[in-house]
Amino acid sequence: MATPEFILKLREKIGHESLWIPSVRGVVFDGDGRVLLGQRADNGRWGLIAGILEPGEEPAPGLLREILEETGVVAVAERLVSVDAAGSVTYPNGDACQYLTLVFRCRYVSGRARVNDEESLAVGWFGREDVPELMPGHREAVERAARPEGPAHFQR
Repeated sequence: MATPEFILKLREKIGHESLWIPSVRGVVFDGDGRVLLGQRADNGRWGLIAGILEPGEEPAPGLLREILEETGVVAVAERLVSVDAAGSVTYPNGDACQYLTLVFRCRYVSGRARVNDEESLAVGWFGREDVPELMPGHREAVERAARPEGPAHFQR
């Protein structure tokens, strides 16, 4: 995942200290019930399309921007699926962070799924029975989002 400019500027000031980062993740379903997945360039793992919100950016439009930038797919957000705080992550360069992730159920509108930037090795639509091994938390997000309605999941 490309590091946003605002985080690079923060890192100049705080070094490798832990950052609290707002992020979004989309469970995009097409008309056949298939889910849109990407194989990440940084770790080779398959997962939902996700990204870091820019300062002041609204979560749902920010996610739709990420989906379009990374896959060429236009989608609409239908509902909030979950809100989760991931445990601390330390990257190989020593940067530490913790993500607050908002997961949205989205519906495909148009576009052909393709690798659209340097963040992905592959992009494609998968039937729920054909989903490859996913990064932690992603399969659970797909299962929660598969229900068209319902309350958002969060830790109690």
